[in-house]
Amino acid sequence: MTHDHDLVLRPTPAQTEAALNPPTRRPATTPQVGAERRASMVRNGGDLVVETLQGLGATTVFGLPGQHALGMFDALRRSALTYVGLRMENNAGFAADAYGRITGEAAPLLLSTGPGALMSLAALQEASAASAPVLAVGSQVPTAGLGGGRHGYLHELRDQQASFRDIVKSVHTVRTASQIPSAIAAAWESALTAPHGPVWVEIPQDVLLAPTALPVVTAVDATPHDIVPRPELTAVAADLLSTAERPAVIAGGGVVRADASGKLRALAEKLNAPVVTTFGGKGAFPWEHPLSLQSWLEDRHTTDFLEDADVLLVVGSGLGELSSNYHTFAPRGRVIQIEADLGKLESNHPALGIHADARLGLSALLEAVRDRADSGAEERVRDVLARVRERIASQELALEQQVLSSVREALPDESPSFWDMTILAYWAWSAFDPRRPDTMHSAQGAGGLGYAFPAALGAAAADRTRPVLAVSGDGGAMYSIAELAAARQYGFDVTWLIVDDGGYGILREYMTDAFGEATATELARPDFAALAESFGVPALRTTPESLTEDLSKALGTPGPSVVVLPAALRMFAPTHL
Repeated sequence: MTHDHDLVLRPTPAQTEAALNPPTRRPATTPQVGAERRASMVRNGGDLVVETLQGLGATTVFGLPGQHALGMFDALRRSALTYVGLRMENNAGFAADAYGRITGEAAPLLLSTGPGALMSLAALQEASAASAPVLAVGSQVPTAGLGGGRHGYLHELRDQQASFRDIVKSVHTVRTASQIPSAIAAAWESALTAPHGPVWVEIPQDVLLAPTALPVVTAVDATPHDIVPRPELTAVAADLLSTAERPAVIAGGGVVRADASGKLRALAEKLNAPVVTTFGGKGAFPWEHPLSLQSWLEDRHTTDFLEDADVLLVVGSGLGELSSNYHTFAPRGRVIQIEADLGKLESNHPALGIHADARLGLSALLEAVRDRADSGAEERVRDVLARVRERIASQELALEQQVLSSVREALPDESPSFWDMTILAYWAWSAFDPRRPDTMHSAQGAGGLGYAFPAALGAAAADRTRPVLAVSGDGGAMYSIAELAAARQYGFDVTWLIVDDGGYGILREYMTDAFGEATATELARPDFAALAESFGVPALRTTPESLTEDLSKALGTPGPSVVVLPAALRMFAPTHL
């Protein structure tokens, strides 16, 4: 749901002129010293932005400077905020997305007007689909140029915020300096109220540049709202689960975002209920647990098992396309859905819909359900997984399984991984064991290319104590190749695995299957290792046989690195029917 906070109080033309051309007082010193003194003494609207972010608890901001946003970026010099600058706004958005996922905090993203702002839209769409808290603060043309006309300002859009309204949770517009702290605080609260998501704050250039006599912003109260389950619904759900003969659970990304994996495990064990994690919910339930059906959602054996459940608990998932085996899933039993996004309740299947944060909903159920004995539950799980393994084994996909196994062996258990839209990632959605909650992330929410590497940089900015892995294909890698410069500049401990198959591999497969041959999928590409070296980033070419060793060495060496694997991988055949 979108809530707009459009504050339209406008300064007078004289105030606007004064803001854009403030009077200069030169002290009786050299001009250079005078400029330094003015910079250290004069606060402006940009200072109110960074002071408010600090007052809310932010420590790191992402973004790119631009003409109308310079007031914000100049104010960063006078703040304690750490700035991470990427080379393209969409990549900065992906980095902020990952920072928000890893920390659970709202990640500030500072953007300029027009083209700079619009370049972030694909990243904000991913943040919205994945419920990642990103607080985007964008500039606007001066207030004199607002109102829907065509005033001829550089970067001018007739209605810039309209471009964001369909993507972000809420839009907050500012027209005077005094509105800045409240608007940013309201946006922060919105971003962190479940379901988490991106928000948009828009501030005109002249408001950012205008000197301000407002006091320094200190602590700001923007406590997110709790979405608590209604007790009468919890009571009905608990009774259904306690008396079920064949209960099962689908755990989605909402469980991960709510840090509710411990609650989920306790509830599953109390009910003896098998658990499937969606691709966005990877890590929500231990992969090797006796009740874990893992994440084989593109498999008819798993779909049949879930359809046969007499009571199915869905937590933190809207049962969208990927989570429902491409909308072929048709549950025959009673469905209970716990979901923080009100619009997703019963959006795909009739259910006992419980509007609640996943953690609070699971906590309430855990207190209300009764212990349920089921000596056959673990055996049924083993049977389904055995059928899945048998089906995959029949498809002669040893190379793909070897490569994925090598990645798992090389990656430290505590290290997060970020996966682009590439064949190896599609395998990982179903077959990769994350080993820890909140350590596997991909762009499967919105499905845009170029996510993995800039997102990994954002994760490294959030936690410098552990290496981070990014996985891309050669097509997706070209979307974010410029960020090798950012990785080198900040010394982020990110290893980038690029699987080079000469084109858009998954699209090649889709088109060949559908039309008999592929079009527009073959790509000329650089020597990725040599290109990385030109940025000052160590790189090497590897083979499937040496991948474990080479990837382990790269991950164990501080700083950025690139590992290129020339390999044409194939996707396993999904079963929808």
